[in-house]
Parts: sequence; C-alpha cells; structure tokens
Amino acid sequence: MSKAKTAPGTVAVNKKARHLYELSEFLEAGISLTGPELKSIRLGRVNFQDSYVEFRKGEAWLVSMHIAPYDNAGYVEQNPDRDRRLLMHAREINKYAAAVAQKGLTVVPVKMYFHHGKVKVEIALGRGKKLFDKRESLKQRALQRDAERGE
Repeated sequence: MSKAKTAPGTVAVNKKARHLYELSEFLEAGISLTGPELKSIRLGRVNFQDSYVEFRKGEAWLVSMHIAPYDNAGYVEQNPDRDRRLLMHAREINKYAAAVAQKGLTVVPVKMYFHHGKVKVEIALGRGKKLFDKRESLKQRALQRDAERGE
C-alpha cells in the first residue's frame, strides 16, 4: 500500500475530526512548544485523538494532544499530554469562544504543519454529527470513489 498523499510540510492530520464533526470556519494558529516537543513533532510523533480547544481567561489551550517524548531530550521530565497554549489574536479567541458558548460547537484541531519553519495548527469549528449523518457521508464517499474508478 502506498502512503496517503499529504501536502509538503504537513506533520499530522486529524482524520477522525471529519468523521465525527461537520467542520466550518478554519483558522491557522501558532502553538507554544518546548524544544524537545518540536524535535518530536519533526519526527511525526503526534496523536490528535480526543483533542480539542478550550478557552480559559482569554486564552486558547489545546487540550489532550499527545506529543511523544523525544528520546535524546536530556534529564528534563516531559509530559506528553500537557495543555499547550495556542497563539491567536484576541478577537479570534473571543469569536471562537462565543461560538462555543452560545451555539454549542466544539473547536477541534484538524491538521499540524510547518509554515516558514514554525509549527502551525489548523483548527475548525465543529458541530457533532449524528449516527445517520456519519453513515450518509460514508455512503457519499463510496459513491464518489466508484464514480472515479469508472464503474
């Protein structure tokens, strides 16, 4: 099997986000990291499972994203599941926090990539899909795949 094709610089993609949520309003955000975390990200050792964005005291935090500890990090203890601060403008934080509070949406990370040497996280507003919505999107994807094959 061949590897999935991703854009150059892309480190990780959250495939489950598109399955579990209807995504809208995408935004690029920076992320505050330590040196060993950055080296681990360059190796592609990132897991988005069950991660989301939480808003506290006017700041955006990426919760429950696992970055595996870097092997040659030295003596400093690394917590792979710590909350990491997202670097966003105040108006963007207020807009997304209001959407979460009023409309019951969730902000989820969709993709992590390098942009001009800096790590960026693409986040999106997501509305949870019901079971029948998930089945419908799987059916549409299968129909599209069959049409591309020429069947």
